Amino acid sequence: MFGVALVIALLAAGGWLAWLPEHRPGLQAGERYGVDVSAHQGRIDWEAVADDGIDFAYIKVTEGGDHVDGQYLENWSAAGMAGVDRGRYHFFTLCRSGADQARNFVNMVEEQGELPPAVDLELAGNCARRPPSATVERELRAFLDGIEGPERPAILYVGDDFADRYPLALLDEHPRWKPRFLRRPSGPWSVWQVQGLAHVEGIDGRVDLDVGS
Repeated sequence: MFGVALVIALLAAGGWLAWLPEHRPGLQAGERYGVDVSAHQGRIDWEAVADDGIDFAYIKVTEGGDHVDGQYLENWSAAGMAGVDRGRYHFFTLCRSGADQARNFVNMVEEQGELPPAVDLELAGNCARRPPSATVERELRAFLDGIEGPERPAILYVGDDFADRYPLALLDEHPRWKPRFLRRPSGPWSVWQVQGLAHVEGIDGRVDLDVGS
């Protein structure tokens, strides 16, 4: 009996794993599919990505005060040539000043993207330092002041770990990029990160699937 139950469970899991990478939620009026990528995805065939129904991409450009993503320049150029609307994102570290991080980001921006810039706020993958909330809010505000243009506020991707540790008032002042597995987020959002196991033609392995409003 146990063996039969195990086989059924494995088959169900296999079906789920086969279904999930291909799943795309239905779009509502004005919405479209996108991806967010970095050097972790390796070289990307952006023409194939565009042909697979992906209309926009957030491309990692910088992290902290001195790191530049190794695939940024190639991704930015090739995505644009393929007709994919582009936005840049920066991974914000708690171990460098906001001004240093803004300079790192701005130094790599030679042309404005079709989408506003985005900031990745997560504790996972961040440095070990955990400054007080007042310090984080001050440095994050300095970073945002350094990268935002007139009437072009940055979008904030806020991980649950970051929001729990740092419930900053500043977070509610900006458009949000909300991660929520498969289910539509509540409240206002500009980008919804649907899942991180999506299959998209032109990208080897799995990638984050997004919906933009």
